[in-house]
This record gives sequence, C-alpha cells and structure tokens, in this order.
Amino acid sequence: MTLFREINSLLFGLFLMVMSVLVYFQFTQTRDFMSQQMESDLNNTITSLGLMLKPHIETGDIATAETLVNVIFEGGFYRKVTLKWLVDGKEQVWENPIVIQGVPQWFVDLDLFKKQKKETLITSGWMQLATIEIEGHPALGYQELWRVMNDTVMILSLLFILSIFALRIRLNRILKPLHNIAIQARDISQRKFGQDIELPKTTELKDVVGAINSMSGQLKQIFSTLDQEVNELKEDKLVDQVSNLPNRQYLSAQINNWLNEPGFGGLILAKFDWLEDIHSKYGYQGRDEIIKVISNRMQSELPKVTESIIARISNTEFAFLITKAEKSTIEIYLQSLIRLINQEITKAGCTPNTRFALGVSQRIENMQSADLLSQSDNALQQAQRDNKVSHWIDADQPQKYSRAQWRTKLVDAINNNDFIFQWQPILSMTTEQVIQREIYCRLNIDQNIVTAAEFMPFIELLSLGAELDKCLLQSIEQQNILALAEEGVAINLTHDSLQDPEFILWLANYLEHSTYAERILFEIPESAAISAFDQSSKLLEIIRASGAKIGIDQCGRQIGSLEYLQKLQPDYIKLDLSFAYYDKLNQNKEVCRALVNVAKGLNIAVIVTGIEDAEQLSHFHSLKAAGYQGYISPVEDVVSN
Repeated sequence: MTLFREINSLLFGLFLMVMSVLVYFQFTQTRDFMSQQMESDLNNTITSLGLMLKPHIETGDIATAETLVNVIFEGGFYRKVTLKWLVDGKEQVWENPIVIQGVPQWFVDLDLFKKQKKETLITSGWMQLATIEIEGHPALGYQELWRVMNDTVMILSLLFILSIFALRIRLNRILKPLHNIAIQARDISQRKFGQDIELPKTTELKDVVGAINSMSGQLKQIFSTLDQEVNELKEDKLVDQVSNLPNRQYLSAQINNWLNEPGFGGLILAKFDWLEDIHSKYGYQGRDEIIKVISNRMQSELPKVTESIIARISNTEFAFLITKAEKSTIEIYLQSLIRLINQEITKAGCTPNTRFALGVSQRIENMQSADLLSQSDNALQQAQRDNKVSHWIDADQPQKYSRAQWRTKLVDAINNNDFIFQWQPILSMTTEQVIQREIYCRLNIDQNIVTAAEFMPFIELLSLGAELDKCLLQSIEQQNILALAEEGVAINLTHDSLQDPEFILWLANYLEHSTYAERILFEIPESAAISAFDQSSKLLEIIRASGAKIGIDQCGRQIGSLEYLQKLQPDYIKLDLSFAYYDKLNQNKEVCRALVNVAKGLNIAVIVTGIEDAEQLSHFHSLKAAGYQGYISPVEDVVSN
C-alpha cells in the first residue's frame, strides 16, 4: 500500500470514528431528551385530566367524564387510557395502535423508548372515586429522533465527503515531493539521471529531497566520469592527436573485424609526400594545421560517398578502409579523394597531382588482414615507381551472380524460407554453463548452401534486410527453434530493419503472438544504436513490452561517448572483436576494463567475443564479465523438432 493510501486510510478511519462518536452522542442525547419530554408531558396530562374529571365523577356524570377523556386521548400522543370507577368497578379503556408516520418500521422495531405509564387516584375528600392510567405513545419520540438523526447524518456525511476531497487534494500536494522522490529513486536504480526535484516547503521533506538531489548528482557525475575515462582512453590509445583520426592500431583492429564479418569493399593507402614540403617551408606547426584541415574535410565529405574508416597511420600516410562498396563505388570514392587532395595541395601552394600516391586493393574471399594491407602497400609502391597518382591491384575475382541475379535469388530464397540454421553457445564466465545461443543462418540457393559471409553484403546492398529479418523470424517460429533453447536465442537485426517503421510495427505484432517471445534476445550493432537512436529506443520499448530482451553488439567499436548505453539501458552488451585482437597484442586492456566498468555501473551484463582458446580466455577473467563466445565454443547445427 502506498504512503498516500496509508495516511488517507488512517485519517479516514479517525474521521469516521469521530463522526460515529458524534452521531452516537447526538442519538443518545436526543433519545434521552425525548424520553424526558414525553414523561413530562405525560405527568402534566394525567394531572390536568384528573382535576377535570373530579367534579364529574363526584356527580356520577359518566358521559361528560368519557367526553373529556376522548378529547385528551384524541388530541395527544397516548397509546392507552384506562378509567376505572371504584364505586361499581366499571372500567373504560381507550387504545391507539402504534402507527408512526414518516419513520421506517425497522427504526421503530429497535424499541428505543421504554413504555411510560402514569396512574393517578381521583378522590373526593377521603373517598376514592376512580383511577385513571395513561400510557404514552412513542410516536413523537421516534419522529423527532428520526428527524434529528437524519439531519445529523446528512450534515456530517456532507462534511465528511468535503473533508475527504480536501484531504486528498492537500495530501497530494504534501506528498508530491515523496512521489517525485520515488520516481527519482527508481530512475537512479535504472541509471537514469534527470533534473533535480524542486525543494518543497515542508522542512523534513526539504531535507530528504535535498539528499536525493545530491545523491543523484553525485552518481551522475560518477557515470559521467567513467564515460569520460573511456573516451579519454580511446583518444589516447586509438586516436591520432594531430588529425583526430583513428590511428594505425585502431585501423588494424577494424580491418581484422571487417574481414571476420560478411562484407565487401577495399583499402586505400595514401602517402602525402607534399606534407614534407610544407614541413620544410613552414615547420611542423604549419604542416599539422594543414593535416587538421584536410582530415576534417575527409571526415565530412568522403563518408557521403560510402561508409568508410579514415585513419592516419604515420606522419604522411593515411588509410581509407571502405567497408560497404562495390568496385564502381570504390572508383567514385577514389576520384573524390584525389579531387579533395588536389584542392588542398593547390591551397598550400604546391603543384596538383604531384608528391602523393594512392594504392588501392579490393577484398576477396577468405582474405586475411596481412594480405589486404600487403596488396594495398604494393599498389602504393607501384604508383610511386610509375610516378602515378594511384594504382589499383584488381583482384579479378569472378562474381557468382550479377546484382540482378542476386536480387532474384535472394528474394526467392527468403520468401520460400530456405533457411538453414546454426547457433553458437555463449558460456558463463564463472560456471561454463550456456547462458544464451546466438543463431546464424545460411540460405539454400540453387541447391547450394550459401553462407551469410557470401550473401549478407548483397542483402545490405539491395536493401533486403527488413524482408530477411521478417522471414527469418517467421521461420524460427515455424520450426519451433525457440522451444529448444530455454536459455534464450540471440537474433541479430539488420540496419534496414531498424530504419523501417513498417518492420517495427510488424515486429510488435509478431512478438504479441509469439509463444516464446521471452526467449528472444534481439541484438543491434552499436553503430545502428548511435546513428538510429530514436528508432532503436522505440524498438527497445516494443521488445521489452513483450518480455523479450535486447543487446548491443560490437560495443566499443565506435570512437565516442557511451552515453547511449545509459539512455537505452540494454540488457547486455557484446564487446567488439577488436578487444580480443588487442588482447593478442597486449594493448589497450585499460580501455576494455573501463568500458566493462561503465556497463556494470549501469547494471548491464557484459559478454566478451572473439575468444579462441583457454589462454586468451584467462586474460579476460579479471574483468568478471557475464559470459564469452568465440571459436572456443564452435558453431552447432540446429536440429529442430
């Protein structure tokens, strides 16, 4: 029961008790008063009647005596009058039935008034002539008592109702700070820090509100400090201080990540020897200023062509990792980059198309990080030897299908639910028990099994992500896969689904009718959570309303604030594969630890990814993460019922 209801109930009970006492007091006082009034009236009547009857009884005028009694009997509230002549023993009785107008019978049946009788002896000197007995009628008492109590109860009830309304309004105002404190405390428990509560006028509540505001501010400062620590560590370890671009270490980790995930694109290595000329003329300050300018332009203009990671890997060398582009798009990107470089060379007073070189290579199937870097470096050196602006090493990898053929075959396979499912167990860091399973899908195309690494790039290229997710979820439901995994199944959602309002509505309906909605763990990549925050927030509300959970994949990949974690409050995060890569190099463990501390501070479970063996796993035990996954726990086929 809420404090408001407890106080309201207490005051309600006290007021009811006071009202009951007042009603009882009024009732007894009125009843006693009416009893006394009827007794007094009875005494007066019998005295008066005795005096009036005496002369007529002395003369034996029976008719006149009876007339007088009739007048008294009919004019007053008397139930019974008995006149007894002592001379001959004759007895005359007048009776009136107890019928009381305007009073409920149940009230009369309470028998609130005792019978009142008065008897007097009529004498003439020493001679006893007659006796007269009068029994009072209680009608007057009942009528007056009913009227008084009716008025009293009505007035008190009206006062009671008005008081209750006034009390509720006043209590709401008095307890509003406590209600705000409860909301603030709940938000603090969920690591949400809003505005301070307005200080109330009540002294005691003012102290409590002040303490809550202070605690909220301190906790907010702690989490802000942790977030800032992660940002500073990332900038110190992974960002070039002059250009504010990612450095070689970050680029290497992201190349490794990219090659371990489905995708296509390429890598451009660039050497800007003209920066050495600037250094010779204007010193390192002039060179650094130009580096900042050209870096800002590259960051703002080149991503408009296609998604890419731009890094400065040495004084005069830059790298451009193009993560989602076909050859034609890479060519456009390369042309845009050359145009941008020439513009800056011209501004610096140097000759365009000289003193810089670009080496381009494309990603091919089963390519390793060293292979991609080696090809781009070879292309760069060839461009320098040939005195060219750029050189492209064409992978000349034959395409299985054209883009139009991929669209047709993917649409057919998706709509026909030609999915072949596998999943990978995610194990507890402490008990080694399976805590969830991440599901992967392959497609049956032309009687061949096509892996996600092969078809997912075309899913993204052709904007088929939302359609894929819909059919995949329907197929999981039809094959009753969720019934096989009580610990829960993690399902990755594509960028297309997050940005499609129709998919979000469809998902709400799907979860409403799903038998095992609480076993689904939806995962969205960190980049999508940041770039499509509003859609992610809306999706999270729908998912949580159904009992399902949500996680953030590739957490820590982006260089920037982790404030989105505090706002979205996911159930868990999966650390980016780059942290496992850094672990191999014994680098940036403090970044990983700070990120984990931020998540734990927000009560978000942490899962380490990319674990290959027990030795590597042992390095992460000190982080006390909730679980881990990687090649150490291989992928398994899903055998549905």
